[in-house]
Formats: sequence, structure tokens, C-alpha cells
Amino acid sequence: MQTRFLRPLVLALAVAAPLSLALAQKKPGGKYSHPNLVAADRLCSQAFAKLEAAQTANEYDLGGHAKKAKELLKQAQDEIKLATATADKE
Repeated sequence: MQTRFLRPLVLALAVAAPLSLALAQKKPGGKYSHPNLVAADRLCSQAFAKLEAAQTANEYDLGGHAKKAKELLKQAQDEIKLATATADKE
């Protein structure tokens, strides 16, 4: 069961990483908006969506682990936003 979930997730992350770097937008003033942080945020969003899909497919019977993983991804995204704000100040 885990392999069925992990393979598409790994594939999605492998495809998304280079794409998100390519799509990083330029900020006003010619400064790039931290492409690695942009990529990390997008990967968190994609992982969150995959966890929701796994929960739906398994009728939410994942022992609370998917819920906990989603909470941690939200926490990671909050930290990424703080890192971006800190980097923008420098």
C-alpha cells in the first residue's frame, strides 16, 4: 500500500522541482523571488494534495499519519514564508 502512494508522490516531486524553478517569477526591481524557496513551497502544496488523495482513496483510514503529515507540511510552508521574508530584508 505504501509503495502505491509513494511512487506517484516521488514522481510528482521529481517533475515539479525543475518546473517550479523555471517558473519562478522575477520581482520588481529585477530581483528573483528565491527560486529554491518557491520550489519548496510548491512541492509542499503538491505533497499536501497527494496526502488528501491518499486519504480519500483509503477512506481516511491511515491511522492519523496523513493528518499529521498535512499539519507538518502546513508548518513547513509557514517556515518557508518566514525564510522568504527574512531573505527579502537582506
